[in-house]
This record gives sequence, structure tokens and C-alpha cells, in this order.
Amino acid sequence: MTFVQLIECRTNRPAEMNRLMDRWVTQTKGKRTATHSVVAKDRSDASHVVEIVEFPSYEEAMRNSNRPETDEVLREMLALCEGMPTFTDLDVVRDERVYADTARRYLETIAAPGPLVPLDGLITEDYHDHDPVEGRDTIGMDAMRRKLEMWRGAFDFSFLVEDQITQDDRVCTRWLWTGVQKAAFMGVANTGRQVTMTGTTIHRFGADGKMAEGWLQYDRIGLLAQLDALDALAH
Repeated sequence: MTFVQLIECRTNRPAEMNRLMDRWVTQTKGKRTATHSVVAKDRSDASHVVEIVEFPSYEEAMRNSNRPETDEVLREMLALCEGMPTFTDLDVVRDERVYADTARRYLETIAAPGPLVPLDGLITEDYHDHDPVEGRDTIGMDAMRRKLEMWRGAFDFSFLVEDQITQDDRVCTRWLWTGVQKAAFMGVANTGRQVTMTGTTIHRFGADGKMAEGWLQYDRIGLLAQLDALDALAH
């Protein structure tokens, strides 16, 4: 679940505070686990400064907090503040931009080389996948992994996200899939060919920020045509 930390303080030295934040970002480049941060100043009170820092999860935020660079920055920040800053820990229960990022990260994850990593941070245990091309739904984490392993076993592939639209708890992702066949697929012998396929997925997100349901449309006929295997549709 996405985690946000709200840091509030009062300071009459905003320029020094900004330089401190810039130095922290430089020192932790490649190691900092924050995905997004915003520093804001209160319009009615210029000494009131608020920093909003977003992390993929609470655990990632704690790893970031335990870095020695973070301790050093915190000590210097306290010297610039009037009084103690306050820290508010927030679990994000709804964020359309985060949903879109999760849908994109899901495609990157299932296409990544090597063993398929756990998906419990992306989809729910009872995830429901609607696939009219296959003619049957895939329900549950284990069944979904088996379906993905079938595709991963037959192709090395990647996704190019061409468009995303968010509305409430839904994300629609239009993608281009590019793969190289490396094993038999649906009874079609390995051709070694590079093939492409267009598709669209609509994901519904649950209260925990994970994908709970998906509706999939993709050009499997076009894929089989590239493999000279349209007869496989009859089987």
C-alpha cells in the first residue's frame, strides 16, 4: 500500500532548508526509496513549511528513514526549525495516479526476465481476471500466476504503454506487446519469430490499493497469424 509522510515545521530560513533538501536528494541518489516529494509553504504563514513525501509502502519508508544520510539531514533540519517538526504517517487509500502507476508496474513485473516475482503487492489474493478471448475467467492469485507462466514460458516479451485513462477506482491501459517465441504455444511449435500484439486492460482497484479485477482484450488472432498458426484457434 502506498504510504505518505507529512512533515510540518516552522522556519525563517527557507532558502537554507531548500539547499538542505537538495543536498539530501544528491547524497541519496539511487538509494532513496521515495517516489515523489512536494515542499509547500503556507500562503497565510510563510514560516509554516510542509513537505509531503510518497513511498511505495510503509516498509520502504522505514528503510529510507534508517539510512545514515537521513539521520544527518534530520539533525540539520532541526537546527533550521523553530521548535520540533511534526510527522504524520498516512496510508493512501485512494489515488488515481498511484493506481495508474501500479497498473504500469504490473505489466513491467510480469514481463521482467528471470523467475516471476511475488505479485501480492500488486493484485489481491482473490484477483478476478476476465478474458473473453480464452472463454473463461481466471480467479485467484495461484491461477493467475499459472496463466502468466504459460505466456512467459512461450515468449520473452515486453510491454509498451501507449495510453492510460483513470476514473475513480478504474484504470484503462492501452498497450503494445512485443515478444519473441521461445517454446511451443497453444500447440504451435516454436518459430523463434518476433511478434507484436495490441491490447487493452481495464483494472479495478480495491480499498487496499491493489488490483482486484481486470478485463482484458487483445489481438490473439493477429498474434497467431504472425506465427502462421490460425488453425490453432480451432483447437
